[in-house]
Amino acid sequence: MSENAATTVTTVLGSVEPGELGRVDTHEHLFLRSPLLVGDEIQDRAKVEEEVRAVRVSGIDTVVDLTPIGLGRRPGWTAAVSRRSGVNIVLATGIHRTAHYPRGHWVHEIGVDELTALMTEDLTVGIDERDWQGPTPRPGTVRAGIIKLGASYHAIAPPERVWLEAGARAALATGVPVAVHCEVGTAAHDVLDLLDKFGVPPTRVMLAHMDRNIDVVLHDELASRGAFLGYDTVGRTKYHADAAVIELIARVAERGRQGHVLLGTDVGRNSMLRAYGGGPGMDVLGRTFLPRLRRELGADIEELVSVGNPARFLTGGLP
Repeated sequence: MSENAATTVTTVLGSVEPGELGRVDTHEHLFLRSPLLVGDEIQDRAKVEEEVRAVRVSGIDTVVDLTPIGLGRRPGWTAAVSRRSGVNIVLATGIHRTAHYPRGHWVHEIGVDELTALMTEDLTVGIDERDWQGPTPRPGTVRAGIIKLGASYHAIAPPERVWLEAGARAALATGVPVAVHCEVGTAAHDVLDLLDKFGVPPTRVMLAHMDRNIDVVLHDELASRGAFLGYDTVGRTKYHADAAVIELIARVAERGRQGHVLLGTDVGRNSMLRAYGGGPGMDVLGRTFLPRLRRELGADIEELVSVGNPARFLTGGLP
């Protein structure tokens, strides 16, 4: 296990032992609002609860909500959804890539020390019910359990470097893992290099959206450094068929890297949720993908990528 890593997972309802997580969807957004998603926001509590109930019926026991600071988090509502649905939910702190924060947003003005303190407070005290819209934070009682950061297409923008440093500091202070948005699966080595420079080893990092850059040699390189690979656009047919993700897992497994794979759907628009009348639905991972993965690659791999790997990632463990 990585030095200073957490031994339990912080959910919106409290600490959970890794063995109690069950099958995990490692990348979702229960409540989300962004300038990039005008008209496609997810802010209806009843519909989110309906969606998460379907996730539970599909066989998923834990959902990791990677919505970071300022993008519509609803900690109190999320705790209520978790309690009523029976699904463990892990909330995030952190800052996304620059595209989600327009010029003039306070995240462009805040310093590393202050931002580190905000993230750390989210993780150790509780998230402001106003989602840090300030000017003075009022911590709530629902804590975050993971840090979400972001990088731009093929590059880490200057503000993102500041946010990555703050996230790394908060991760080291609290022992939680780090998930990083890699736009179309790019800049992954750069992200690992920078976080490692700030003290966070690749073994505590999930690189999101790597299934949008289906390069098995690249994935082998990243896994050889210890990083977890987020294959988190399951069901998103505009990017690729699910058959491509299953083939990718098979090819990664041939190289002995199946212990680095994490799964999710990242259905971060209301038009993607069945409760809103869209699709494929947040339950697509458990409803169709995992059964197909079991049929085609076997129960051992399905169990590893949906149960074993997430439990290790969320507690900073080595694959």
